[in-house]
Amino acid sequence: MQLTKEEYDTCLRTMDSIAKELQADYIDIDTLVTTDDKQNDKKKDNKCGHLMIRKKPTSVEDLLEIRVAVVGNVDAGKSTLLGVLTKGILDDGRGKARVNLFRHPHEIESGRTSSVGGEILGFDSKSNTIVHPGNTGRKLTWEEVCTKASKLLSFVDLAGHEKYLKTTVFGMTGNFPDFVMLMVGGNAGVIGMAKEHLGLALSLGIPLFVVVTKIDRTPPNILADTIKNLRSILKSKSCQKFPLLVKTNDDVVNSAQHFVSARLCPIFQISNVTGEGLDLLRNYLNILPSMTKYDTTESFHYEVNETYSVPFVGTVVSGIIKTGIIHVGDKVLFGPDHSGQFMVTTIKGIHRKRVAVPVAKAGQSVTFALKNVRRKMIRKGMVLLAYDKDKPIPKVSRRFEAEIRILYHSTTIKQKYQAMVHCGSVRQTASIINLENRVLRTGDKAVVQFEFVRHPEYLCEGSKLIFREGRTKGKGTVLRVLTDD
Repeated sequence: MQLTKEEYDTCLRTMDSIAKELQADYIDIDTLVTTDDKQNDKKKDNKCGHLMIRKKPTSVEDLLEIRVAVVGNVDAGKSTLLGVLTKGILDDGRGKARVNLFRHPHEIESGRTSSVGGEILGFDSKSNTIVHPGNTGRKLTWEEVCTKASKLLSFVDLAGHEKYLKTTVFGMTGNFPDFVMLMVGGNAGVIGMAKEHLGLALSLGIPLFVVVTKIDRTPPNILADTIKNLRSILKSKSCQKFPLLVKTNDDVVNSAQHFVSARLCPIFQISNVTGEGLDLLRNYLNILPSMTKYDTTESFHYEVNETYSVPFVGTVVSGIIKTGIIHVGDKVLFGPDHSGQFMVTTIKGIHRKRVAVPVAKAGQSVTFALKNVRRKMIRKGMVLLAYDKDKPIPKVSRRFEAEIRILYHSTTIKQKYQAMVHCGSVRQTASIINLENRVLRTGDKAVVQFEFVRHPEYLCEGSKLIFREGRTKGKGTVLRVLTDD
């Protein structure tokens, strides 16, 4: 349907009144495009545009958050791109943008990420990125970004080197990202760990988009070969994606709107040095909708993926709230310990993006300060659950049944086979104790029983898992938790 300029202006006034009623702002997220150039070459009266209404949050606990895992082969430019996006600067080609993102001295020296890093990018209600204006050199604190933002992108910066693959797998499973941003160097192509990370995203069923970097230093023929090879991989039988090269704002809007199909895979081409293509990527991140649904009506369930000891505060844990709501002062169960037991503690503080909040809800990544808990008493993979003295102790076990598929194995898998199992924030070696088939090979699907080698864990039915051992890879779903009797 085509509208005249007068009709279009009327629509804008209507949208403005709706936004004011909702205490929100609206913004034209696409440049006005002529719909009939032949008839209106001079007048250009017929216009079209895409408008978005975004509500202004009343507090940090109501802030819209989308988690994006950033993966790709070593030297693909992951940390550099995050530095450019979150700091509002361009790179100098020698690592200027990435330095402030590194957490360890050896990362600064080598220029390679070895841990799970985190950065945030905020957008206000009018879709402006929240960066510090001018060249003062002062960085905005996370609290200032959260105060001004209406939407927050939380980036999980993962390692690209093969040596740190275990850390990368834990970051993908334990942080529950809504999207995966696969980085591909234009001059190198889809090589090394990029294929491993692509397989991880597909195995976990996480929506994916691709960013091709370093286009300023890549010869046109090499860049064309990289795009051609990338499209071929995404269209292959194992991926079954529909690649879309994003070149205009129309492509940005259409790909974001139709991302719900999960088969669409937008491809961006950018340069962190010249800034080419960065505006399209920012617009895409700005309008990207939240895909994951979380239930706040169920009982509280929180998975621990990191522990800290903070001076004058005590033991602090970070992780994701899977279900429910929690307030400061609430009692919770934490465990299981090595004997499978749970203990009671109290939430004495909640921080979301380094900002103190009184309450946290399902789907949010938050940190809790725990009362009277020593750091050595808690570990990655533990859970915090709602405390109710009238309810039985949560069910934990060393054994569980799962439906698995072997993605790759050079020989055969038999009973007593051992592999590292990643399920949410749980990461532990497990062995196959019961196998419906006598042997399993690449591509086979079966229902098997696993047993954790060291200690019991708390698992939920329906959770997705990844297991690895050397180059062997497999995926699966937890069907039921078995008793140890």
